[in-house]
Amino acid sequence: MSNSTGHISYKTCTEVGPHCPVSATVLGYYPNLGVNAFLAAAFGLCVIGLFVTGIWKRTWGYSTALTLGCILEFAGYVGRVQLHQNPWNSGAFQTQICAIILGPTLICISIYLTLKHVTLSLSPELSRLRPRLYPLIFVPADVSCLVLQAIGGGLAASAGSDKPDLLLSGDRVIIAGIALQSAVLAFFGLVCVDYYRRVRRWVRAGDVTTDVLATWNDRRFRLFVYAVAGAYVGILIRCIYRIAEMAGGWGNYIMQDEPSFVVLEGFCIVIPVILLTAFPPGFLFPAMAAREAQRFRRKKGGEKAASGGEGGAELKTVPETSSV
Repeated sequence: MSNSTGHISYKTCTEVGPHCPVSATVLGYYPNLGVNAFLAAAFGLCVIGLFVTGIWKRTWGYSTALTLGCILEFAGYVGRVQLHQNPWNSGAFQTQICAIILGPTLICISIYLTLKHVTLSLSPELSRLRPRLYPLIFVPADVSCLVLQAIGGGLAASAGSDKPDLLLSGDRVIIAGIALQSAVLAFFGLVCVDYYRRVRRWVRAGDVTTDVLATWNDRRFRLFVYAVAGAYVGILIRCIYRIAEMAGGWGNYIMQDEPSFVVLEGFCIVIPVILLTAFPPGFLFPAMAAREAQRFRRKKGGEKAASGGEGGAELKTVPETSSV
C-alpha cells in the first residue's frame, strides 16, 4: 500500500532509501518507538489481567470479547513498533491497520453485555425492552460493523499500489463499518441514559425494595458502572476520529499526523481497556459474574444432556428473572 508521486514509482520499495523516502509511505513518518511500545505493553498486560480475572470469576462472555480485542490491539501496536524500524514494511503496516481498526469493535461487545445485567439487578420492569434482548440487538449489530471493517481492511490490504480503485473501495467499506459502529454506540448510549433516568426517578420516589436500593448505592457497583461509562466515551471519541481520518483517503494529512493518532486512537482505547481491566465485574458486580457463570453451566449441562451425559440431567439453575 505504498504511494507514488509524479513519474516516480514506489511499488518496489521495501525500506527507506534515497528513492524510497519515508514521506512517500501511507503514514508518512516513523512511528514513535516509545509511545507505541508503551501502548503494546499496556495492552499486553491487560490481556494477562483479563485472562486471569475472566477465568477466576468465570465472566466468560464479557472477558472473552474484551481479551480478543486487546490481543488485536497488542498485535497492531507491535506492528507499529516494527514500522519504526522500517516504514516500508508492508506486512507490519497491514497488521497495524487491520488489528487496530477491528480491536475496538470486539471491546464494544463487552460494554453491550453490561446493560442486560444492570437492568436485571435494578428493575427489569423499567427497561423499555426485555433485558435479554439487549445483547441480541447490540451484539449482532456490532458484529456487522466488525464484518464490514474486516472486508474493507482485506480489500485495502490486497489492493497494493497498482489497484487504486480496490484501495478506495476498501477505504469506503471501512468508513461504512466505523460509521455504523458509531451509530450503534450512540443508540446504546441513548438507551442507557433513558434507563438511568427512569431508575433515578423511581429511586427518588422511594418505591424501591431494600435489595435494589442496596445495589443502587453500592460503591463497588457504581465504580463498575463509571468504568464502563468512561470506556464508552473513549471508544465513541475514537470512532468519530476514525471516520474523519479515513474520509480523506490513504495518506491524507490526518492519517499522517501521529500525535492525533496517539491521542484519539491509542489513548482513547487503552484508557477504556485499563478501566475495564482494573474494575472487573467479577469483583465489583458479583450478580453479573454469577449470571455469566450460571449461563455457562447451563449451556455445558445442556450439551451433556444432549450427548447422553448424566450431569446435564441433574443441573439446576436459578431463573434470572420472571420478566426476562
